[in-house]
Amino acid sequence: MSKIVAIIPARYDSKRFPGKLLEKINGKPIIQLVYERVKQATNIDEIIIATDDHRIIDVCRNFGANAELTFVSHKSGTDRCAQVAEEFWGDDIIINVQGDEPFIEPSIIDSLAQKLQDDNWIEIATLCTEIKSNEEKLNPNIVKVVRDINNKALYFSRAPIPFDRDLINNSPAFRHIGIYGYRNKALQSITKLPESILEKTEKLEQLRWLENNYKIYAFETDYQGFGIDTPEDLKKVL
Repeated sequence: MSKIVAIIPARYDSKRFPGKLLEKINGKPIIQLVYERVKQATNIDEIIIATDDHRIIDVCRNFGANAELTFVSHKSGTDRCAQVAEEFWGDDIIINVQGDEPFIEPSIIDSLAQKLQDDNWIEIATLCTEIKSNEEKLNPNIVKVVRDINNKALYFSRAPIPFDRDLINNSPAFRHIGIYGYRNKALQSITKLPESILEKTEKLEQLRWLENNYKIYAFETDYQGFGIDTPEDLKKVL
């Protein structure tokens, strides 16, 4: 039976908020809060924090987490996950949990892991939630996804998709939730693919996978998610 490993990519030098994962909420670093939420998930066999900085390594070891040092040159959390997961079997399931979501629900981690465990033909899975406002639809920082009738992603975009040509508003729009589950053999393959045209255009790495004919299943959830991307986000929380 495949093992389910949650990997939390933890880059130190975030462009919009360097060192944010070491900022504290109620006396605990953000990365510790994320780790503690993941630890509450019941389907996870192992948790690894994958970072590029010794400062994060030291903090993680202080609260008892398994942290591994990865290359600074990685462009994405997916690349960081792949490096750590090289030691695992191809059929093992890797759950990529963002290191800046201190309020992530353990239940959605479990549900995503269960999807890959139940359906061994799924190579990559993620989550999405229905968009409730036009402001969200028009916000380029919110990634949208459209799917087929079997929940397979057709496209991801920063643009408002699907485009409501006749302004009838009867087609729901969905926001991508940035948590991924991969079969490890697929994870190792997608990170070796060259950057694609659509990826360069939209700055979305999952478009590289779609362009190379990998299927991404996006399952709906009520979870909205809240990441700490900027100092202003942290102020809202505090």
